[in-house]
Amino acid sequence: MLNIPAMEVMIPAGEKRLRASWCVPEQAQGIIVFVHGSGSSRFSPRNQYVARVLQEARFAILLMDLLDEDEAEDRTKVFDIDLLAKRVSTALDWVLTDEDVHQLPIGLFGASTGAAAALRAAALRPDIIDAVVSRGGRPDLAWPDLARVTAPTLLIVGGCDEEVLQLNQRAALRLGGKHELQVVPNATHLFQEPGALQKVAALARRWFTKTLAHSGDQEARVAKFVDREDAGRRLAARLQGRSLADPLVLGIPRGGVILAAILADRLHGELDVVLSRKLRMPGNPEYALGAIAEDGKAYLNIPTQEMTPAMQSYVDQESAHQLQEIARRRDLFRQGRGPASVTGRSLIVTDDGIATGATIIAALRTLRSQKPLETLVAVPVASPDRLREVCRACDECVCLLEAPELQAVGQYYDDFSQVEDEEVIALLQRFVRTHAVGS
Repeated sequence: MLNIPAMEVMIPAGEKRLRASWCVPEQAQGIIVFVHGSGSSRFSPRNQYVARVLQEARFAILLMDLLDEDEAEDRTKVFDIDLLAKRVSTALDWVLTDEDVHQLPIGLFGASTGAAAALRAAALRPDIIDAVVSRGGRPDLAWPDLARVTAPTLLIVGGCDEEVLQLNQRAALRLGGKHELQVVPNATHLFQEPGALQKVAALARRWFTKTLAHSGDQEARVAKFVDREDAGRRLAARLQGRSLADPLVLGIPRGGVILAAILADRLHGELDVVLSRKLRMPGNPEYALGAIAEDGKAYLNIPTQEMTPAMQSYVDQESAHQLQEIARRRDLFRQGRGPASVTGRSLIVTDDGIATGATIIAALRTLRSQKPLETLVAVPVASPDRLREVCRACDECVCLLEAPELQAVGQYYDDFSQVEDEEVIALLQRFVRTHAVGS
């Protein structure tokens, strides 16, 4: 059983009432909902063990019977992934009624056929599912849903479970969001070998800690971000619940597009790029003397008295060079599409951080001339003085961390790997396809 006493609760599911065990440790940093496999229940010793390990890491645990006793005898219902996914969604709605924990991030731990139900639920509820772990899962049973799973997903498979391993290898190529496949050597489907289940629990704990680990008002206390995905999820949590009119999320390439895609997913908005480029200071290309937007209008950080004829000549040359790069990126990223319409919409502009603010200010000046309903800037980290300057160019700024000592945005990320053009293109194309299907 679990380390701390669990409440036995009944969760309404239509005409059914399903039994569940619910326990919340002090200072819980997230919620894990277990999704059992065929023929299993909330008393599964394997899931109970993993639940204890996750509970020790301060995760709240919901172990639920997805079927009542009569349904569990019906093999068609045991493999009814649609029914099981709906029951998971019902459990999520129940969790969200708990005022003590409803703001915590939520992860799903699915086993065997339950993993398929977890993946389908994650595709159906991308607004509230923040991570998924599959143990010996059957993702093939949720094949049509995999491309729509944007929550970070860990697939754990036994090295000797050859058929299921092949299914998970194929599934990994189809998943729409960040994912990993971890193989436990010498383990079979049920991970009964010595040390195998312990390895599963350790992998799950590490994954959920990385993707969910924050408690309470984490934005007020965050000192560093795991990576851009972590920053995007935290920003999305801060913005969720707002009333937005046909939201359009614009990311500054390349890193800003990673955050923008997460915001667009969570806020049910459209995704596009906003193309502005830093104007490099002569002799010090890392420092921005200003920036230029797609329409050719420049914003300069330097005082008017320093704009000598020689400096003006340099600015003109640098502007022409950066406009060429903007044109290249426009063709590369939009691939013949026009920019998304801004007029009358709630506009959210994001980047992975603000050091000088020049590129985002240049973009905002152009965007506001197109008469959006409102313009928000949402960033994980910013220099306070430059953030104030940015705020003058928009309606509102949302910043999770103001860093007076900021020298480089990357110092506030554990992983600030370079984002390649191909990743930006793939994200934009995914959203284009989604809107085309929905239209």
